[in-house]
Amino acid sequence: MLWRRSATARAAAWTGFLYGLGLFLGGVSWIYVSLHTYGGMAPPLAAAFTLLFCLYLACYPAAVGTLLARRSTLSPLASSLLVFPALWALSEWVRGWFLSGFPWLAVGYSQAPHSPLAGYGPVIGVFGMSLTAAVLAGALAAASEAVLARNRRALIAPVIAGAAIVLLGLGAQRIEWTNAESGPPTRVALLQGNIPQEMKWRPERAAATLDTYLRLARSTDASLVLLPETALPMLNVDVPPDYLSALSAPARNRNGDTLVGVPELDASGRYFNSVMSFGPAPTQVYRKHHLVPFGDYFPLRPVLGWVMEILHIPMSDFSHGDAFQKPLQVSGQRIAVNICYEDAFGEEVIRQLPDATLLANFTNDAWWGDSLGPAQHLQIAQVRSLETGRPLLRATNTGITAIIDEKGRVVAAAPQFAEAVVQGEVRGFSGSTPYVRWGNWGMLAIAAAMLLGARFTRAPRPGA
Repeated sequence: MLWRRSATARAAAWTGFLYGLGLFLGGVSWIYVSLHTYGGMAPPLAAAFTLLFCLYLACYPAAVGTLLARRSTLSPLASSLLVFPALWALSEWVRGWFLSGFPWLAVGYSQAPHSPLAGYGPVIGVFGMSLTAAVLAGALAAASEAVLARNRRALIAPVIAGAAIVLLGLGAQRIEWTNAESGPPTRVALLQGNIPQEMKWRPERAAATLDTYLRLARSTDASLVLLPETALPMLNVDVPPDYLSALSAPARNRNGDTLVGVPELDASGRYFNSVMSFGPAPTQVYRKHHLVPFGDYFPLRPVLGWVMEILHIPMSDFSHGDAFQKPLQVSGQRIAVNICYEDAFGEEVIRQLPDATLLANFTNDAWWGDSLGPAQHLQIAQVRSLETGRPLLRATNTGITAIIDEKGRVVAAAPQFAEAVVQGEVRGFSGSTPYVRWGNWGMLAIAAAMLLGARFTRAPRPGA
């Protein structure tokens, strides 16, 4: 409504910019925690970096406001129900890939897993859920303006549009897009070692960390055991072979496997943020592909190398794994692995589908401390389950470790900042959701059709 009432495109841009600045300063404030508390950056510099990043992110809603204001010839209804939702969803999609991408805080995540709009997740993904949420927002704005103007006839279209969006979403929730595979379920255990980030890479702490995970592994009766991202704080070649044998023994005795997050050194001298399997079958490896700038690697080293001198982040120059990797075949399942931040990119997760029967995320959210970040990250994982119709196993260092079902619901979870083992039984799923088949193309096609349809509407002439 504020955008609709903006006198100029510049005013609309400022409205969007200030909204975005508030959204991101609150929503990704954990970046300051990462930079200062654990990266060692001085508070003023960490605050400045966080502010600069949020200023950049605020440009996306500013662009939506500008473009919406420039469509002044459109009818108010088309502006609210077609153009605004399409532009909003497209802005989130662009933010999800431009300059490596940062799709955090897409509006669609707010709908998982119980909202009627969650029904659109398996069809058009999280950005499609944002699109439908924006249609509802546009309908509410149009209906409010009709009420303020005491125009009952103008209420009809937004009410019908809003009701249709909700009812279609409820109907889509009833569709079983994927099917549970036959056979007995797999007993899984997710180990949360709760190793403080400031202690994780200290050499004198390594032995205690190894002992913690060995003790937790021996406490389970699972045939599939998962340890979080870089759970072993040393290169794989430096881990004692007898330790790996002991760590994997509990699952191997049940003809199962243990998946371990560990930095991996290859023959060429490169090292990767990897997950490695240990069990009856030969070792399999997944290498993280979508690396976090300044966390996993340093972009534009000749220009930004000075940042490396300020940040004290160990293991912060990993090499990229292949973009297309096969699921790991372990414990009778085919597991699509992603590491940490990779689960924020739905189209990258579905590269391993429909072959995979389960999803697994290995992460270390200790970087974010006691902030909003871990809870936001859990909800992102819930949407990946929803989009793919697959259960997701989430092993984290300090939380939130969780088992998520194929509908995006948390089945079991560990408390944050506690040593814990999350155990349960899961079944693999087969089949493809529409999102697995089409990725974001479905949402893009709908948004394009909405913008095209809006071109055939015009605002009523004064006095008409």
